[in-house]
Formats: sequence, structure tokens, C-alpha cells
Amino acid sequence: MLNNKSISIAVSDDESDELGRMRVRVRRKRKKLHHRFKNGVVRNLVRYWPLFWALVIFLAAICLLLYEAWTIGWKSPQPNNSELTAVNNDLNRLDPITQVVRGVTQRCLPILPPEQLEHLEIPVPQDSTSPVKKLIYTTENDAPLLGRYNTLSQEHTDATRFNLFTGNQTLDQRGEMFKVNETVTINCGFYSESGGFKISNEDKNYMKSCDIVVSTCAFGGGDDLYQPIGMSEASLQKVCFVAFWDEVTVSTQESAEHRIGEDGFIGKWRIVVVRDLPFADQRLNGKIPKMLAHRLFPHSKYSIWVDSKSQFRRDPLGVLEALLWRTNSVLAISEHGARSSIYDEAKAVVKKNKAKPEEVKVQLTQYRSDGLPEDKRFNGKKALAEASVIVREHTPLTNMFMCLWFNEVVRFTSRDQLSFPYVLWRLKVLKNINMFPVCTRKDLVNSMGHIRKAMPLSI
Repeated sequence: MLNNKSISIAVSDDESDELGRMRVRVRRKRKKLHHRFKNGVVRNLVRYWPLFWALVIFLAAICLLLYEAWTIGWKSPQPNNSELTAVNNDLNRLDPITQVVRGVTQRCLPILPPEQLEHLEIPVPQDSTSPVKKLIYTTENDAPLLGRYNTLSQEHTDATRFNLFTGNQTLDQRGEMFKVNETVTINCGFYSESGGFKISNEDKNYMKSCDIVVSTCAFGGGDDLYQPIGMSEASLQKVCFVAFWDEVTVSTQESAEHRIGEDGFIGKWRIVVVRDLPFADQRLNGKIPKMLAHRLFPHSKYSIWVDSKSQFRRDPLGVLEALLWRTNSVLAISEHGARSSIYDEAKAVVKKNKAKPEEVKVQLTQYRSDGLPEDKRFNGKKALAEASVIVREHTPLTNMFMCLWFNEVVRFTSRDQLSFPYVLWRLKVLKNINMFPVCTRKDLVNSMGHIRKAMPLSI
């Protein structure tokens, strides 16, 4: 009975498998829903955690920059006009530079102790045995006597940098000026009253009063002024410190709150403002106080030149005693630290783009034609000099040397390292030169490097 009334339902194997898979899928979905929220939060935290911290750090940096800008703009102290300072680890360093000689550590500059410097006597110049006794500086008033040599033809001035400050100088005249006689007539700047480099009468009178001078210059808004340090009281009383500026540098320094006092000084430096600079190239303008100190300070017996990138850090009287008087020298200048040959230096100058290749080629061609050898030493001295510090006595012979050196720089390139060996070789009578080592130069100055580029002069 039951069998007749029963209803059979046929279920195939395929349908059974399908139902099974459906049940499995349903169970799996329910299992995922149980953990979905927790796993999603964890994944988001892991994914966005680095971005979150990057955003936090970025916002913190912005806040810090805004705070620093506010403190600089509103809370920075005003600079002291009497003493200029710079952010440089070498500024105001007085520690001595030493070297090891035969196993013994020695100072590179054996300067006298302070108590001896206070009582140091300046030697009285002796009657010189130099073959040159007197220099006569050529001016435009001498042009009729010199004929064609100093007339400024348009053709010549277009091809060279000679002008009314230098006077025209032909190659023939150049050769004549190297001839050594008791009286030498020579071009040495300040050729014409219209040649430029104008200085006020007040400054001229001050410069005439200087027996010993330390000088520097910054034209075209160049370097800052670094106050000399390590001075004895004797040097502060006997030595002039003179810095030559042009009006661009005055403006640049005033914008930095470095103003010249009513007495004409900033700290120890007397500021001499020069107007009507003669050269468009500021490097050439800088050679005038560097090489022609005897023209600017007509009564000075000694001078020390310091490049504007350096801070002079030794007592001037002690420097004169150590480098000139003790060694019986009339000129002291540093050896070049990297090279010895003028021809090697010429390659380096061109490679570093410090002069035009064609200008250097003209200069070296002329020097080879004149017979300049490739020797690395002249008269037992290293041929190549680094001229950032020049210490000298003002004698007719050293003044002649500096005039000739200046004329070479004007004629060829402003890289004075190239012309120094030539003048030293050709003016063979100047032998008592102290070519001191690089470590001595490092003891003389704290080197800051150039902090800004000088603006070229528009003429």
C-alpha cells in the first residue's frame, strides 16, 4: 500500500553536486562576513600608515619654516657697524700654522713674541747698492718728448686695454722699460688726469701720512671687509690699514648695514672710495692698489697687500721683521702651491675658464719669442707665485718691478701668476726676493674665499 502511494523523486548526481557546492559557498560567505570589518581596518592601516606619517612630517616642516622665517624677519639682531663678522669657521682664528722639519714641529711664520714687537725698531733704509736709483713716471705731459710711443691712437686702443690711465705702450717701448739704468723712465699708471681712479683730497692727505700700510680692495660690490686681528699696540699706532672701495661696493655694504663712520673708518680700516675706475674689468681695477701701492702711498716705506678674500691675522711689524728684515729681502711673496711652471699654469687657467684661450696664447707666444725658458726655478727661486699676499719695501728697484708687472697684466691677461715669472726672469737684477712657502701664507691670513661676484663696470 505504501509503495503504491509513495511518490518517488528522482535526484541526479549532477544536481546533488550542485546543491552541495551551493551549501559550501553559502557557508564560506558567512565565514568571510564574520571577519570582513576587522581585516579591512588592518589592511587600510598597513596601506596608508606611511602616507600618514609623510603628511605629518611635511606639515611639521612647513610649520618650522614659517617659524624660522618669522624669527629672522622680526627677531634677528642688527649687525655691529664697527666690526664686520661672517659665518665662517676660519674667521678670527689666531692659532699658529705649523710644519714638521727634520722631525721637529715648527711654526710656519716664526714671528716675534708680543713683548718684543712692542719695542721693535723700524730699520733706517741704507744707501742701496741697487743699480736703479730713481724712477720717472711717464705722464701725458711727456708725450711730445716720447713721440709716437704714448699717443693713444684709436687703432691701438681698440686692440688692447691701454687707456688714459696707462698710456699707450708699444712693444718697442716695453723693451726699453726693462732696461736697467740709474734713472729709469717708465709707465706706471696715472698717465693722465683724465685717466680715472679719482680719490678725494682728504683721503689723499691721509694716504700721504702713511709710513707703513696694509691695504686691500673690493670693487663692484665684491667681498666683505674682514677686520685684521693679532695686532700689537705698536702696529696700531704706526701702521695704516686702508681698504679701497668703489661706489657699488659702498652701496652693497650699506644695504647690509655696514656703513662708513663719520671719521671714514669701519673698525680698523680706513675706507677710501674710488670714483671713475679706468677699466671695465674689475680684476684690472683691483691690480692698481695691489701693484701700485708706491704710487698711492708716495711716502710709505713698506706695504703689505692682502686680497679681499682673506683676513689678515698677524702683526704687520712682526711680518715685516720675519719676511723682510730678518732675511735681508725687499720683496716677499708666496710660492704657488700647485704648480711651478708658467706653461703649466697657462693650461690650468684656460681649463678653469679664468682667461680666454686666445689671450693666453698671445701672451705665451710673446714670452717664447722673448726667450722665456720653461725652467721651474729662476735664480734659485720657484718661478710661479701665488700673489694673494705681497710684502715689500718701497725701493726704486721693487717699484720698477711692480710697474713692469702691472703693465704686463694690462697688456695680456689679468692673471698675474702668468706674468710674474716673466718679469722676474727678465729683470735679472732683482734677486733678494723671499719666496715663502704656502704654509707661511696660511699663517698670515684666514682665507674665506670670494663670497660674491664683482659687477663689471660699464664704460
